Amino acid sequence: MLNQDQINDFDALLPGQATPDGANRRTALKVALGVGYAATAMPIMAQTAIKTSSEGLVTGEAIYDMEGFSVPIFYAAPEGKKNLPVILVIQEIFGVHEYIADTCRRFAKAGYLAIAPELYARQGDPAQYGEIAKLIAEVVSKVPDAQVMADLDGAIKWAGENGGNLKKVGITGFCWGGRITWLYAGQSKYVKAGVAWYGRLVGTASALTPKHPLDLAADIKAPVLGLYGGQDGGIPLTTVNQMKEALAAGAAKGNVAAKASEFVVYKDVPHAFHADYRPSFRKDPAEDGFKRALAWFKAHGVA
Repeated sequence: MLNQDQINDFDALLPGQATPDGANRRTALKVALGVGYAATAMPIMAQTAIKTSSEGLVTGEAIYDMEGFSVPIFYAAPEGKKNLPVILVIQEIFGVHEYIADTCRRFAKAGYLAIAPELYARQGDPAQYGEIAKLIAEVVSKVPDAQVMADLDGAIKWAGENGGNLKKVGITGFCWGGRITWLYAGQSKYVKAGVAWYGRLVGTASALTPKHPLDLAADIKAPVLGLYGGQDGGIPLTTVNQMKEALAAGAAKGNVAAKASEFVVYKDVPHAFHADYRPSFRKDPAEDGFKRALAWFKAHGVA
């Protein structure tokens, strides 16, 4: 059964919009991971609205080992600099493709070592799927939260070995990655702040997803800025209000991170408004949200 976050990503494709074919997905993932980067590859579904230059940056692909499995990542960083603050950039359900790679470059331009790990590489290669529903059913829905949390720990370790300052680590993610941002900020000892873009906040517990952001809110370890759309058909504002109440309960008990966490809701904006390769993209809220993200990380000691 598909969870609500997965349904959100599926529904964000407007009626009549073509799903990507396998070749385009495969090319997109190779581009994002640095294979033939900046060649003629197409991002999935449509051209991205934003193209961030790699000039002045070091970008590429790498792998790190997690219990015998090689986790692939895309990374971007200012050229010739070390001891950089670190941002984990967490994918949508579609994996690490050109839009996610470009987001890494945007953070690198702002002075960060930005890393996007492929967090369900064990379950399958999204580049092999031309049907979104099949991708969700066969890959995304089989990814355990515990695996993701451990892989993020591994990505941070890699960052520390490759020019990153592990005293300054932040996390941001989109939709599927927005939920993961809340979860990781809810339990990780490594991150200082998070920015969650329209991530699901509530859900039914299962073996693979035993807890959801709402369950961790009162004891959250790092402050999170939640960026949401007021017209998000899959994430009701009632759940945002539930999360606010849970954070307030944590703040009342002295949890500093819960007290510092905030939400910004863009009134007339749909789900996936930052995804500039999709019809849901809204330029002004997307730009405002990114500015807020940079300010948030600076305010909470990540920059």
